[in-house]
Amino acid sequence: MNKFLERLDNGEILVADGATGTNLQKVGLAAGTHTEDWVFDHPEKILDLERAFVAAGSDIILTCTFGGTRLRMKGAKYADQAIEINKRAVELARQAASARDNVLVAGSIGPLGQLLKPYGPVTPEDATAAFAEQAKALAEGGADLLVIETHFAFEEATAAFDGARSVTDLPIVVSFSYDRGTRTMMGVKPADVVKKYKAMGAALVGANCGTTLENMETIIKEYSAAEAGVPLWAKPNAGMPRLEGTQTIYDVTPLEMAEYAKKYIALGARVVGGCCGSTPEHVAAIAQAVKK
Repeated sequence: MNKFLERLDNGEILVADGATGTNLQKVGLAAGTHTEDWVFDHPEKILDLERAFVAAGSDIILTCTFGGTRLRMKGAKYADQAIEINKRAVELARQAASARDNVLVAGSIGPLGQLLKPYGPVTPEDATAAFAEQAKALAEGGADLLVIETHFAFEEATAAFDGARSVTDLPIVVSFSYDRGTRTMMGVKPADVVKKYKAMGAALVGANCGTTLENMETIIKEYSAAEAGVPLWAKPNAGMPRLEGTQTIYDVTPLEMAEYAKKYIALGARVVGGCCGSTPEHVAAIAQAVKK
């Protein structure tokens, strides 16, 4: 049996990692730079961050491949090496994960950065093919599961799910981003998300990024009310960002995030972690709180 599914079946609560982008920005990732370029150019900085999350108590770390589809990497330094980027990112994550027993590697699959027709230029067929290529590379690289994360539209998330499922039988997590409180930018509701992707065979359904810890709690409640017993994924931001000069600040403390992680678990979350603004310190507090 797949290691991730086995641990879920055993009733474990798993701690995921925190933010990739906002933490790499602190160590030099420039605005406008494709994060995936650092997989080749600064692998040591990605490794340092992933190792810090493992040391903090993460049971799952995500690969640095949020924008790793060929379509989204247009304009990136390594735009013609999408497959190699994804495989190398898994290698780095596996290297970091090896510092502790039983740490799982999740292949991150974010949106394409362009809307699908009729709202944008991308055809469903091209989207599905791009996601399938990425998912295949992540699976062949050695990922334990795939996370379709920060999605906001059914058409795109379903293309990602179908593309991934066409090339691998790895467990798939589907995580939407509700940046309009408890709705996505396309008006999608949590109840509809959990019903749709449970029926499609997602291992977990959940939410990441978004707005506040309180809104994440409401979203998890809506998931649970719509489909009781479905295992859920919760990875909120460390609050809403604000600017101080040129610096982006997230105000939620590690302790606050840990307290809300316990609330999410009480509502049915089986994996908890953090998104934008969340540091290894946030993850350590979550791990300490939920592993008691």
